[in-house]
Amino acid sequence: MLDKLIDAAAFADDKSFFQLIRRVADLQGQERKDGVVGSAAVSGGLVKIRPGGRLILVGDLHGDLQSLATILKGSKFLDDPAGMIVFLGDYGDRGAESVEVYHVVLSLKARFPDRVILMRGNHEGPKDMAFFPHDLPDQIMERFGRAGDSIYGYLRILFDLMHHGVLIGGSYLILHGGVPTNFSAVDEIANAHRTHPETTYLEEILWNDPKEMKGTSPSARGYGRYFGKDITERALQVTDTNALIRAHEPCNGYRLNHDGLVLTLFSCKAPYGNPHASYLKLGEKDYNLDGEGLAKIVELI
Repeated sequence: MLDKLIDAAAFADDKSFFQLIRRVADLQGQERKDGVVGSAAVSGGLVKIRPGGRLILVGDLHGDLQSLATILKGSKFLDDPAGMIVFLGDYGDRGAESVEVYHVVLSLKARFPDRVILMRGNHEGPKDMAFFPHDLPDQIMERFGRAGDSIYGYLRILFDLMHHGVLIGGSYLILHGGVPTNFSAVDEIANAHRTHPETTYLEEILWNDPKEMKGTSPSARGYGRYFGKDITERALQVTDTNALIRAHEPCNGYRLNHDGLVLTLFSCKAPYGNPHASYLKLGEKDYNLDGEGLAKIVELI
């Protein structure tokens, strides 16, 4: 099946790609409306997964089709009818095969709607948070010509329907960037898209980075903030979790911060030239670990 998914991505025309995006947007909208995806509950932009199932977590892909294919093959997701996979966002930009990566990821969602969770990263953020580089529109136009405007426009609709958080109660908080520095309840994460831009919750979820410091400070990225261990500890207490799992920052596969309370996963190589990428595969007994424990079961590729 993996070879067929990659071939379909390579040869898809503008009409089939547009239909695929619309299909997945409809699925995402229905999840929000029904409050459920598979066995998980959906509250606003937050997916609540019960601990104990087989779960694969994938960080930034940035148009790296080879890394995505390697992860899908190594994780055996396609062979496990009970397993789920969570993509933490940043599917395109920087890499040369952003269109193909989107096609494969969206095809997985269309085929296995109850087993695939699509999160938004800062590269799928709201229009009012422009960033660079954003070469996805150029790649779409080069591939599909005049139809590219419509395709990209509908992708932007899909971005707003992607989830921005996953919570595994008693275990892990999963965000693309980092925790909002002054939130006080889980509902504030769930409703971050609704309170944006009046609050900075969504911006921080998509853009924040951990630093070995106390408190917070403005980020050099232009959006979001740096946050220290004390902020992480408070966030984990509010959400009743052991560790924050996030993506967003380039690293050689994975990195730990805040004495093992934060695990960063980075799942692409080609755009950055790093020797390794990674993904995380959780088994039934892997839901009581901290970041250091999780790091021991990270899969490097």
